[in-house]
Amino acid sequence: MPMIGAIDVGTNAMRMAIGFVDGDRRVHVVEDHREPVRLGAEVFSGGNISSDTGWRAVRALKKFRERLDRHGVEHVRAVATSALREARNRGRFLERAARFAGIRLSVIGGEEEARLVHLAVAERVNLKKKLALLIDVGGGSVEISLVNKKRILAAESFKMGAVRLLQILEEKKQGEEDFFKMVQEYVEPALKRFRRAIGKKKIDCCIGVGGNIETLGYLKKKILNGDDNGSVSRREIEVILKRLEALTVEERMRRLFLRPDRADVIVPAAIVLHQVLKESGVSRALIPGVGLKEGILIDLIPEAYEERVELHRDQVLTSALQLGQKYAFDERHAKTVAGFAARLFDSTRRLHGLSEEDRLLLEVAAFLHDVGQYVGASGHHKHTFYILQSSPLIGLNPVQKLVVANAARYHRKSLPSLNHLPFKALPPVERKRVEKLAALLRLADALDVEHAGKVAGFSLQRKKKGLILRLQGKGDMLLERWALARKANLFEKIFRLKLNVAA
Repeated sequence: MPMIGAIDVGTNAMRMAIGFVDGDRRVHVVEDHREPVRLGAEVFSGGNISSDTGWRAVRALKKFRERLDRHGVEHVRAVATSALREARNRGRFLERAARFAGIRLSVIGGEEEARLVHLAVAERVNLKKKLALLIDVGGGSVEISLVNKKRILAAESFKMGAVRLLQILEEKKQGEEDFFKMVQEYVEPALKRFRRAIGKKKIDCCIGVGGNIETLGYLKKKILNGDDNGSVSRREIEVILKRLEALTVEERMRRLFLRPDRADVIVPAAIVLHQVLKESGVSRALIPGVGLKEGILIDLIPEAYEERVELHRDQVLTSALQLGQKYAFDERHAKTVAGFAARLFDSTRRLHGLSEEDRLLLEVAAFLHDVGQYVGASGHHKHTFYILQSSPLIGLNPVQKLVVANAARYHRKSLPSLNHLPFKALPPVERKRVEKLAALLRLADALDVEHAGKVAGFSLQRKKKGLILRLQGKGDMLLERWALARKANLFEKIFRLKLNVAA
């Protein structure tokens, strides 16, 4: 049975889980370990991880490596979240982790964090025919997602994690009563953004993950003599907060047996959860006891069986639809262009030699190529790039997202050029991908230049030194033919073929 491992380098602590995959492709955890190294405090105050803290973290990773080797783990994924996303000296830390601990860390965004957590939750909680709010209160950020059993429907990441809030508010040197009030005032405006995303949808349940929320389940049993720690209600959080408010950090450690690195951050974490429940109109949060590292283990199952790991197509396209709707895109035109782009991709496979992953990236770029219109029609291709490179697209990694953003940017006007810094910053192999995808996208967009659906279909015929693109549709399609002739320049340059258009 394959042995797999997951490492989560978080803001407040570092965690590792090791498990094996049984014949039914279920993961069984055999070791779960935590190291209390708080990276976030220094990053959020000064922007860097100190040398001392960095080496403590590397030593913790070395312990993880030894445990992984002891269990014979061959497939491992190690990720870092909010603190390392923001650390200015993260490059040095990542290099030391690889060199001295043998751990190659990947810094993931909030959308990938949400995807992995959703994998773990969907395995543990019955979400069939349910709309759930998923809350992950971390040290540096809070990830809130609207999910069903199969996918994430909406996701937001807020920079109001427990360590960050604790630091911001302690710097103001307020008394305990004012501290509580300030956390609430800080959190409430941020949550209104997600409430708008939810709209009038009825939430069936709320699910809380992460060490902070699990600690609230523990405190429910400890303070309220509850019979289980599998959920906590808004009313129970209020009672817990009153008890915590009356205790110093030292007293929380002594009387409630909280760890030092949990006793201080539990108050802002509890207030965040309470406010999320209040804003979403849900009275109780389920606590399934899983999180990021369990999601990583599930995500590793195909790799453990040496299967080809494919992009999560449905999740990626759902996320793209959500983003397009956020920026009021022309959905009919977007779907038409995406359909044409996919057909062009399939019809020219011998020319471009790209993969199925690239096909999906092309579809996403085609789907979202016009979102920059939300900012302004003039130069909207550039606005599209900046929106896409800075927005969550769940299921894509940072490189894939940049390929999509660049391909969409070149759907009109100038061709890809090393004079454009975002394009130049890509590795050469990714620049080639962008050029090929953009060449196909320009043609697909031209096929619906009027946003009127005049072209019903097309066929491609190879000639000696060129291609004939035959259009099928309504009328003479003069504008579409003109647009194709005008936008064929990149296609002809990249593939060294003359494109002739015929109706």
